[in-house]
Amino acid sequence: MSRQLLENELDASPFAQFAKWFEEAKKAQPELPEGMTVSTASRDGIVSSRICLMKDFDARGFVFFTNYNSVKGMQIHDNPYAALCWWWPSLERQVRAEGAIVKVTEEESEEYWQTRPRGSQIGAWASDQSKVILGRGDLEERVREMEEGHRDRPVPRPPHWGGYRVIPNQIEFWQGRPDRLHDRFVYRLRESKDWIIERLSP
Repeated sequence: MSRQLLENELDASPFAQFAKWFEEAKKAQPELPEGMTVSTASRDGIVSSRICLMKDFDARGFVFFTNYNSVKGMQIHDNPYAALCWWWPSLERQVRAEGAIVKVTEEESEEYWQTRPRGSQIGAWASDQSKVILGRGDLEERVREMEEGHRDRPVPRPPHWGGYRVIPNQIEFWQGRPDRLHDRFVYRLRESKDWIIERLSP
């Protein structure tokens, strides 16, 4: 079924528009609709991309959690700007967001940590993310050590683990159309802190 996106269908707020599309994506594509490509870059402009799971969003931005000592964490430290992309093929829809990236508060990271499965909590301690290891056995031994060390007690949040929030200054909504004549609209944040909406050529 061919869909369209028209000017009069857009919400004035990009976050409200995203919420609408995200709800529709969850119904049409229930398998990880929150999956998004997160792109960061080193200080000298070398770009890295990976799939992360969006865990929250509101008018402040989009949140995901990770190891601060990972490649992405080091790049964010050196160059605190990121680009996000969601792709929902069942709806022929794509959303792109770009902007500054900051750590969420300790309280936000702790609150989310408490919702994680215990196995994932152990894994966050056991894995020195992005670092070279000799083999799978080394990782599994580290997991066993962590399990034994935290037997019969809660697993605390590692100091190197927490959330980031991407604070976008532009968000683009892309609706696939026949003959590659897609509908594209970008919200841009002006210095006055209000959003303007522009249609882009496909």
